Amino acid sequence: MPHAERFRRLLQTRGVLVADGATGTNLFRAGLESGSSPELLNIDNPEGVMANHEAMVMAGADIILTNSFGGTANRLKLHGAADRVRELNREAARLARAVADRSERNILVAGSMGPTGDIMQPVGDLAHDDAVLAFREQALGLASGGADVIWIETMSSIEETEAAIEGAAPAGLPLVCTMTFDTNGRTMMGVTPEHAADHFATAPLAGFGANCGNGFGELVAAVAAMNTSQTCRHPLVAKANCGIPEYVDGRIRYSGTPEIMGVYARLARDAGASIIGGCCGSAPEHITAIRESLQDYSPGPAPELADIEAILGLSRVAPAHGRKRVRRSRRHR
Repeated sequence: MPHAERFRRLLQTRGVLVADGATGTNLFRAGLESGSSPELLNIDNPEGVMANHEAMVMAGADIILTNSFGGTANRLKLHGAADRVRELNREAARLARAVADRSERNILVAGSMGPTGDIMQPVGDLAHDDAVLAFREQALGLASGGADVIWIETMSSIEETEAAIEGAAPAGLPLVCTMTFDTNGRTMMGVTPEHAADHFATAPLAGFGANCGNGFGELVAAVAAMNTSQTCRHPLVAKANCGIPEYVDGRIRYSGTPEIMGVYARLARDAGASIIGGCCGSAPEHITAIRESLQDYSPGPAPELADIEAILGLSRVAPAHGRKRVRRSRRHR
């Protein structure tokens, strides 16, 4: 069955798909050191990478994202691995594929492609053609390892998202894209959810939405805003961080509990999302909570912003006294 048809049929049959949780933040348990490249673990510790995938499948995920978020040459050059793009991305997809194929359920392998870390012209130095080539090399590596979908995520600019879509097209796989709205309801580059949804309404995508961000409330609000688009008809994706990262007793932890993840999942469904999962800080128990909360759930009316704030809060509200908010690293989602 063609990949695009398989993706559509699975979504149609199940009504809602559960995506997995964090990759980088969970790989610290597998020996990942702060500042190191998670992608190198695909070669150096494949068992640890596969264990995270297996835990997500056991938790109920229908979609698992490959350990390749920083897999462009632009990112890998920071670790002396710019010449290993095809190898590391191929292995990332191969490991996830092996886990998916062992499952009794139909699991989709999504090839994760994050931003290059460079700013596109005219604001920055990265030319469109160079960005396209970087994403193309990564996407072809993911396809060669057995990915079912190319999953472009954590984007903040229209220009880089366009380059990623163009670059990924030669892989011949369905494309899903999510942007991050973490600056007072906008991306770091000032893009609103409504603008993003309208701009990419006719792009060749199998899904579009939001991931990461500053908390449950803002992500659900972003998805709800996308759902008001008069032109965008892509299935919507919600993949929120597990709350907000905080320093507590000298350690960084995320504020979200499995219980609040279940509440978030239902509100995201009400907001129009049909693919729902977690991002930074989301462990298997959070994905289990999402799966259980969505089991036999019939979506309610689209929530208003006031409803979202009352139930989940909004990150623009000041953090609790005595706790220091920290900006999470996009490098380790």
